[in-house]
Amino acid sequence: MTTDAPRAGTARPPTAAPVPHRWRNLATLTGVSMIDNTEAGVTTTLFPSIAHALRLDSGHLGLLAALGKVVAVPFGPTWVWLAGRIGRRGAIVASTVVAGGFGIAAGFATSWLQLVVFNTLMSAAIIGSAPIANAVITDSFDDRARGRAVGYFYGFVTLVSSLLGQVTALFTGLTDGWRYGMWTISGLSILAGLAVAVFFREPGIGAAEAQLADLDERDRVKTPVSVRSVFSLFKIPTFSLMMLSRLLSGHLLIAIFGVQFLVAERHFTNAVAASVLLPFGLGYFAGTIGGGWLLTLLDRVLPDRGRVAYIQAAQVFFAVVAFFATQFGYGGIAVYCVLWALMGFGQGLNPPVNRPIVAAVILPELRGQAFAIFVTVFETIGWAVFSLGAGQLADSLGIQAVFLWTLVVLMLVNAAVLTALHLTYPRDVRRVTAELDRRRAVALS
Repeated sequence: MTTDAPRAGTARPPTAAPVPHRWRNLATLTGVSMIDNTEAGVTTTLFPSIAHALRLDSGHLGLLAALGKVVAVPFGPTWVWLAGRIGRRGAIVASTVVAGGFGIAAGFATSWLQLVVFNTLMSAAIIGSAPIANAVITDSFDDRARGRAVGYFYGFVTLVSSLLGQVTALFTGLTDGWRYGMWTISGLSILAGLAVAVFFREPGIGAAEAQLADLDERDRVKTPVSVRSVFSLFKIPTFSLMMLSRLLSGHLLIAIFGVQFLVAERHFTNAVAASVLLPFGLGYFAGTIGGGWLLTLLDRVLPDRGRVAYIQAAQVFFAVVAFFATQFGYGGIAVYCVLWALMGFGQGLNPPVNRPIVAAVILPELRGQAFAIFVTVFETIGWAVFSLGAGQLADSLGIQAVFLWTLVVLMLVNAAVLTALHLTYPRDVRRVTAELDRRRAVALS
């Protein structure tokens, strides 16, 4: 309920009171996602040691990462569907605990087949929390505050998971240390899932919208979630453009092949190469936090097109830094730490703007499925294509050449494609605002 409850017949309340428990929910989701993110990338971080133990190569890494992403395509929307049946809290708990179990099993793998099966099953489970968490954040914070909330969420998730990734890499100094690393992170995943069961509180769909906050949830939701309504999302021009942008997001590849690049192309040890994960995380943290505040400023100065200019600039910045980070050799790991921090900053600029852009053009009840498509379908397809293609091409062309086309050229293409948002985004935002105003008027009539 709002503190500024409207009189009967009032079309819109002046403001909506903050959603109860929103910061506790954000902290809880951030905590569980820190562990999930670390577990999702643990095989990438430890792959040089896994490769040595199981006699694998970069092609295996590409296939491992690709399968882990491809399996998310059907399972991401499935987890969101399940959340609609058992509640979002129950779905997040189930996703995280099951993922931890499969991660522990992967740590016992003695062959490539066992590793790829259990890692793929782990990925199918762990993907469930991401779209649900994004939907909860949009239901907990209004449009003006979403950029900052998303920035805090992704900033702390990446910062801490990067630190945990570097700590996990220290296990490689032990005999079969990669197994201990996987068991440790997977055990923490199970504990994190149990923490969600204790601390998370459901905000309710549309709870942060000024037009809907003081209405009964039955009056907030008018479009039933169905296969037809989900497919109708692609009729929204802004949403379709953002999905295309996901397929062009070559910067995703740095998280998969970054450490392997430094080992194979620059000849650092696994442990030393993994030291770039912390500065990358620090840079990402700075990008998400700073980007969230910058977005708030741009929304005041350029309310219709500030977000579009911002997201374009983020793609260009990353491409320029990636060119210098990957196409030239430097003497020590310290230089790479600085460049990885800058790439992390460039990548971190994206979540505070792309999630709010998607949320602003989608009706509240469909945001869960929209984020499932965004995060677990199109982003996942992009990851899979880049991972599989890069893994195969890296063996023949080298990772450096692959990075030139994916991290630099493709990112510049992405920035150019996003220019179309200047036309579609303001129009799609007005459409959603009009529908929410209509729902309020009907509910109060």
